[in-house]
Amino acid sequence: MKKLTFKEIITVASMLFGMFFGAGNLIFPASMGQLAGRNMWLAAAGFLITGVGLPLLGVAALGISRKDGLYELAGRVGKPFGLFFTCALYLTIGPFFAIPRCATVSYTVGIQRMLPDTNQSAALAVFSLIFFIAVLFFSLRPGEILTWIGKVLNPLFLIFLAVLILRALISPLGSISEIAPSGAYQSEAFFTGLLEGYNTMDALAGLAFGIIVVHAVRRLGVEKPEEVAKNTVLAGIFSSLLMALIYALVTMVGAQSRGLFDVASNGGEALAQIAEHYFGSAGAAILAVTVTVACLKTAVGLITSCGETFVKLFPGGPSYRVWAIGFCVLSFLIANLGLDSIIAYSMPVLMFLYPLAIVLILLTLCGRFFENDPLVLRFTLGFTAVAAVFDFLGALPAALRELLHINPVVSQVQTWLPLASQGFGWICPALLGLVIGLMVRKKSSSRSSSH
Repeated sequence: MKKLTFKEIITVASMLFGMFFGAGNLIFPASMGQLAGRNMWLAAAGFLITGVGLPLLGVAALGISRKDGLYELAGRVGKPFGLFFTCALYLTIGPFFAIPRCATVSYTVGIQRMLPDTNQSAALAVFSLIFFIAVLFFSLRPGEILTWIGKVLNPLFLIFLAVLILRALISPLGSISEIAPSGAYQSEAFFTGLLEGYNTMDALAGLAFGIIVVHAVRRLGVEKPEEVAKNTVLAGIFSSLLMALIYALVTMVGAQSRGLFDVASNGGEALAQIAEHYFGSAGAAILAVTVTVACLKTAVGLITSCGETFVKLFPGGPSYRVWAIGFCVLSFLIANLGLDSIIAYSMPVLMFLYPLAIVLILLTLCGRFFENDPLVLRFTLGFTAVAAVFDFLGALPAALRELLHINPVVSQVQTWLPLASQGFGWICPALLGLVIGLMVRKKSSSRSSSH
């Protein structure tokens, strides 16, 4: 029976880390550190649960389920849910939010600070057009470029990041204990950190990428399902540990930077300020190039992944080439809304999708206790979805909530539904749905055994 060597497990873990960790993953801990100040450790604890723990569980769930991808896994609930959830998840980690964010993060960290404020919209349009032409070029020729970027440029990105972090830790810009927390981080740092972890989108990516890890383990000669699951989880643990370390250090650097800088409008701007302070314009330029390359790699990987998934979901539909071009055009249009707008509008969608993803992951991991009964899955996810709709409405930008006249409904729900004001109103309905599902299952099984 074939077992993976330690070196092989580390190789798979490295591949998984490369898929998860784009430059976008740096902007949220940096911003969180600036806002959380002396409460950063509480915030970081919450962030690591949703930003690292959940992606690991997502990869593990796919490994343990022995299903061949997200559509099959979600299809246990029912084919319509499987199709809806797979499409919604891939569009979110693809052309609606994550891919446009790759272009806007590159622009914010690199180009924005070099230009006068008056030309920003036109400059973003030109930059994002060039960025997505490059993304499309490589997406239509997936091959050596991804390997080259993964083996050469991703390590360069990590080396530069390590130099920046070490420099910041050796000569900090301020003492974390003296930095006052801002906004929600003053009173609810842990819960705010939990929700901030949603922004990485990695739990959703874990469900999407888990099958790639499973296939990689199988290609290395592991055949027994238990061994495949075990090695998938091990690879997930190693990549998660590296991610957790980077997140914690970047959060520290962000918090310390408040000793000199005001809170930046987003984490990309914060990182650019920090790099420029320590290494001058050369440091800012190096950071810009490495971040742009890392984002390009991530965008190419996501376009390829989304294109291939939609070809499989709709076999009689458009070709991979048509999907790739369509996704690049859509991503270009959304990127031109700017980084702040993308983050603001992605949050409500994540508030809806994350509860469904979390519950699906946990039900998959505990499925043997109720034999993966579709009744239990449907009741639990149905109740979760209803509550998640209110989390979605509550997270909409204030102006949009005002326009839709939904503030009274949202505040009413937040008053009577436990944890709703913290953004976790789905937890009690999910537990209620689980209990009802288990009771209905028990009743139907006792009825069938009595006949």
